[in-house]
Amino acid sequence: MNEQHLKNRILKMSLEDKILELTQFIERMLSLEESQVVTGVSNWGEPSYSQLWRLGSILNSNNAESVIAIRKTRREKGIEEPIIVMHDVIHGYRTIYPIPLAMSCSFNTDLIENCAEMAGNEAKYDGIDVTFSPMVDLVRDARWGRVMESAGEDPYLCGEVGKAFIRGYHNADIACCVKHFAAYGAAEAGREYNTTDISEHNLKEYYLRGYQACMDEKPKMVMSSFNALNGIPVLGNKKIMVDTLRTEWGFDGVLISDYCSVAEMISHGYCEDKKAGAKVAIDGKLDIEMCSPCYIEGLPGLVAEGKVKEEQIDEAVLRVLKLKNKLGLYENPDRYTNVTKRDEVTLNPEYRALARKAAEESCVLLKNNSVLPLNKNSKIALIGPFSDDKDIIGNWAARGKKEDAITIKEGVEALLGRQVLCASGCSANIDEEDISDVSSAIEEAKKAEIIIACIGEHQSHSGEAHSRANLSLSKAQKTLLCELKKLLKPIVLVVFGGRPLTLMEEEKLADAILYAWQPGTEGGNAIARLLYGESNPCGKTTMSFPRVVGQCPIYYNSYSTGRPYTESNTRWVSHYDDIPNEPLYPFGYGLSYTTFSYSDLRLSGTVMERDKKLRASVLVKNTGTKDGKEVVQWYIRDLFGSCVRPLKELKGFEKIYLKAGEEKTVTFEIDEKKLAFYTASGEFKAECGKFVLFVGGNSVDCLEANFELKD
Repeated sequence: MNEQHLKNRILKMSLEDKILELTQFIERMLSLEESQVVTGVSNWGEPSYSQLWRLGSILNSNNAESVIAIRKTRREKGIEEPIIVMHDVIHGYRTIYPIPLAMSCSFNTDLIENCAEMAGNEAKYDGIDVTFSPMVDLVRDARWGRVMESAGEDPYLCGEVGKAFIRGYHNADIACCVKHFAAYGAAEAGREYNTTDISEHNLKEYYLRGYQACMDEKPKMVMSSFNALNGIPVLGNKKIMVDTLRTEWGFDGVLISDYCSVAEMISHGYCEDKKAGAKVAIDGKLDIEMCSPCYIEGLPGLVAEGKVKEEQIDEAVLRVLKLKNKLGLYENPDRYTNVTKRDEVTLNPEYRALARKAAEESCVLLKNNSVLPLNKNSKIALIGPFSDDKDIIGNWAARGKKEDAITIKEGVEALLGRQVLCASGCSANIDEEDISDVSSAIEEAKKAEIIIACIGEHQSHSGEAHSRANLSLSKAQKTLLCELKKLLKPIVLVVFGGRPLTLMEEEKLADAILYAWQPGTEGGNAIARLLYGESNPCGKTTMSFPRVVGQCPIYYNSYSTGRPYTESNTRWVSHYDDIPNEPLYPFGYGLSYTTFSYSDLRLSGTVMERDKKLRASVLVKNTGTKDGKEVVQWYIRDLFGSCVRPLKELKGFEKIYLKAGEEKTVTFEIDEKKLAFYTASGEFKAECGKFVLFVGGNSVDCLEANFELKD
């Protein structure tokens, strides 16, 4: 259907019809009878029963059966416009792969793309047209619960991971929504929904980069964020919403608000009432209001008063209808919805294998005193609250079911073909202090040669609305570990979490630490294979691990200060009196069961002219006895600029597989764009001067070479 046909459809709509195309509420409201009272959906009010059925879109449907029933009822009511069904598909739909933060630790964009395609396929047959993913908010503070949905603290990596998710969803022919625009991940003190205050320079240089990169893959939707940014709720910031997103970046797709965020401009103290909120939103070219009725209640009066032109509404409606057209809903309103096909693809063996591979590549080996991999003949005891727990798939898991998950105990026993000792010992609840079960767990541990302590953060303690001021393990878990240490046996920690936890005390107690994040449906099988060397750990951290929460926010790509800490200058410098400045584990860090050496770093020249390129190469060798994968990371530092520049910035990475003893030359191309930044004058360009190129297996241990950019 061409654009003129869509405009003709708009001409036939009443003003109320148009406004309802721009309004979205959750599906369960449609399951209510007219006589029932609609409560608990929005603190700000809901549409009338008759209006509900004429909405342009709904979110978070139950299943294909309910979507089919809704579309059938709409046709029976004579509603010609097809409806779009949207859903929070964050890290899988029914076959759940690791949380996005964990997936970013794989540094494997092909794998991320394949997982997103899998999720899209399961979702589309269950009636879903659009997924609210990827989240590309830059995050530097592990206290914020939603770091689990992010790709971590590097803007370049956020963009690359976001693009991979988009490609995967598009491969499945499902639309996706880049979120949360903008700077939602910089919530002050890591507290959910809190305000953000970011300089214009840092906003452009760091916080907008991921969203902008995603525009290359032409996502069909973008979601605005909740937060106030520099004193103005994002929806009221036309410089961001219109000038940057629409005009500068050329985004012509659908812009949707986050849940109730239009009405929440009243709570921010920015809009006096819902009518004022509606005007701010429509002036900011917001196309769909999610779960608050400001458009429904406010736009008719604003049009009648001449404060909003109906053409503004028509423009937004046209973008929504274009999305429907791109989805093929005019040709087939039911699209891919198919119960039989859904049941065929859901949790099929191929998808489970992919989820397991994703978990294997996402886990990060943080420490290993040669205790791993385990000998299959060794007698082990699985001790701790996650030793046989299915609540490891992660928060915000769409239609994932914990009963489908494989626990560590199940995974280890399946791999070994025998039963193993197992005891929980305590709860993983943050506030849990009950240690009454510790003694029985210790008795089980006494029977083993090696102790596998399965500890961490429960999946319900991270995610939206789950910020934490304390990032340590529960007191009960700490007590359990201390008691286990008294047995004088090797201890392997398998740590679960939706964020980096503070493990400074635990690191001293452990002989090995495998950070499993929240690994999804196949988590137990993946962890078992990693523990026993069937798979070699290859994940790398994408958020710095703080030693204590007082270091937050902490990130690798920080600036130097005028008084940097050095070994020769430790007094009147930027430092803590009680701990080092550095994180416990830096960005890009992760061990393997083999070792890799870097040598022979070469540059094709030491001077680069504008519009020219330099070619770098490095020899990477597997110097150990096992085959393995290594993430080769390239960083650049601009030594002097019109604005101070970070100590290092990730500019490229490549994941390579090397057999024991094998070596490979890895190359990297440096062009002017990789050196560009937002200068003091606000231009995005590279400034002439001296640079340092770094390459290594993490952001700290690198080879380096110098070069210069000249006109």
